[in-house]
Amino acid sequence: MGISGCTDGDWRTASRQSAGFAPDPATTREAVLQVYGASAWSWRGLFAIHTWVAAKPSGETAYTVYDVVGWRGRNGSPVMRIRQDIPDRYWYGEKPRILKEHVGEGVDDLIAAVEQAAAAYPWKTTYKVFPGPNSNTFTAWIGKEVPELELDLPFSAIGSGYAYRNNVEAN
Repeated sequence: MGISGCTDGDWRTASRQSAGFAPDPATTREAVLQVYGASAWSWRGLFAIHTWVAAKPSGETAYTVYDVVGWRGRNGSPVMRIRQDIPDRYWYGEKPRILKEHVGEGVDDLIAAVEQAAAAYPWKTTYKVFPGPNSNTFTAWIGKEVPELELDLPFSAIGSGYAYRNNVEAN
């Protein structure tokens, strides 16, 4: 890492390990819903973050991660992905931080609403760094569709406003 927030290494060898923030799903019975952000890759990290959502329903032993990444679209794949993964993974060498967290009672309902919002995301195959839609548009869409999350993304979540400016309603 060179200048703070500006990755200068090789993305293929950058850390993708857990940052250790997420409760261990093997020993945590209650529901957990977290929204993460980490400095974007390369020079973009000087002013922008990448965001994603991680959820573990009550009694489950793994997290589901909801995210959008532009390079997935290069080969025609959807840019949005939902899969079991490490929730608090370093973003290609950049340590994540928790932007919002909900744990315990009522969180299973939030997780179900997040799942529904993700399924209705209108730009599953479209990615544009600026003005969006991008990873932050996706996370903002989740927050817009699930206001109970009380998600307020920082200014550095470039593209988050795209979800609000483009008046697309969920299905």
